[in-house]
Parts: sequence; C-alpha cells; structure tokens
Amino acid sequence: MVIAQAGWEARLALDYSLRGKRTVLSGREHSGPLVVQKPLYPEGDAVCHCIILHPPGGIAGGDALKLEVRLREGAAALLTTPGAGKWYKSMGPKASLAQHFDIGRDAVLEWLPQPAIVFDAARAETKTEVQLHEEALYMGWELTCMGRTASGERFNSGELRQRTEIWQQGRRLWCEYARLAGGDTMLKSKAGLAGCTVSATLIAAGKDIQKDMMEQCRSIAPEAEEHAGITALPRVLLARYLGHSSEAAMHYFIALWSLLRPVLTGRVAVPPRIWAT
Repeated sequence: MVIAQAGWEARLALDYSLRGKRTVLSGREHSGPLVVQKPLYPEGDAVCHCIILHPPGGIAGGDALKLEVRLREGAAALLTTPGAGKWYKSMGPKASLAQHFDIGRDAVLEWLPQPAIVFDAARAETKTEVQLHEEALYMGWELTCMGRTASGERFNSGELRQRTEIWQQGRRLWCEYARLAGGDTMLKSKAGLAGCTVSATLIAAGKDIQKDMMEQCRSIAPEAEEHAGITALPRVLLARYLGHSSEAAMHYFIALWSLLRPVLTGRVAVPPRIWAT
C-alpha cells in the first residue's frame, strides 16, 4: 500500500507587460495557497510593485511551492513578501520552493523578499533560476536565519539545500550550490558560517559594475561585529552578509540596493511600504 505524502502543492505564475509607459500585471495563474496582492504603483507607472503571499504563513514538510515570473520586453516589476518566511520542522518529508524568473529584453525584475527563518529539524530546499534576455537586469537577495534565535533555538538537526543559477542569452553568468546540515561543523567553521546564524546574498546581474560604483558599495558597512564582502564578476555583482541579525542584514542590503538601483535602472530607490510595517 502506498501512503500519499501530505503537504501543500502551490503554484503562482505572473506575467508582466509594458503598455505604453505603464508596466501591468497582464497575466496570473495560481493553484494552492500562493497568491499575489493587487498591483501597486508607489513610484509611478513604470514599475509595478507586487506582494507575494503564502497564506499558511510557513512551509512545512511535504510542501512544494513554485513561483514563475515572466517580464515582457521593457517591463519593470518589484516583488517582495509581507513578512519573514518560515520553514517548519519536518518529521521526514522535505519542503521545497522552486523559483523561475524569465526577464525579457530591456526588462528589470527586482525580487526582494523579507528574511526566511529555517527552524531546527526543517528539511528545506530552494531552487532559483534566472533567465536574462539582452540588456535585461535582475536584482535579488536571499536572507536566511538558521534557527529561531530569538527563543534560543539553534539549527542542530535537519538540512537546508540552496541552488541559484543565472543565465543570459544561453551563457551561465553565475551558479551556486549549498548544503547545510543541522549541527554540521561548517556552521561554526571559519570556512563556513563562522558561528553566525544569519547569512545573506545580494545579486545584481545583467550589467557590468564600474570600479567607482564598487568602491561606493564597499564604503557601506554593516553594523559592528557583522561581516560583509562584495565581489564583481562579468555582468554580476555579489554582496555577502554574515552576522546574527536578519534586521541588520536587511538594512545593509537596502542601503546597497538604494545605491545600485539609480545607476543600473535610472530610478531612485522607493522601498515597498510593507517593509515599514
């Protein structure tokens, strides 16, 4: 007898198009508990802001979520989440989140979710694939807190797997694969997380970063006793954060984004209002 694996299966597909000078949410499909709120325009017609909602509030063992976003030529969208994501403890089955972003010619996607908390004994897997067309731009970040540190919890068991791939016109610009096991020595090793509970990565991909902009980015420092580093590769900028505060990581990345956005998109940074609630 085969016992069905419990868990939510959810899929959200969004399509953005440029109509005149206005980016519109021209198509949406969803199944299961993954939805989008109405489009917002806090900075005018050019950029469509949307908040991605997962009504259960957390991802449990057996859940499988898929987010697919497509931007047509010239469109611009900024997506975020209403609060911290949560990966719950699992009794065995893994939970997964697969994200696929297809960014058309001259289009800009900003994927700026709030931090994710991986509970002790969670079994979580994330996969992110970005496909960039000619002159397209992607700016995104991922902030992860290992364990509910506010209550003294540490990530002593379970597993987190993360995979990110960025492609432009058939050429792979960046790939990263990570596996963290609960209680593993890499959590404390200087070659790993160095005892830090919060790790985060910001990526700007699709355009080269000039030397003077790199220097300006490096002049921004996180809070005391936090660690950060910035690397420039062909058509990719990477910023890393290691520390003990998801709030500090968020503040650091917002500062970098506020500096990079005008240079890369020609638009000043307008933070989503949901970040202030």
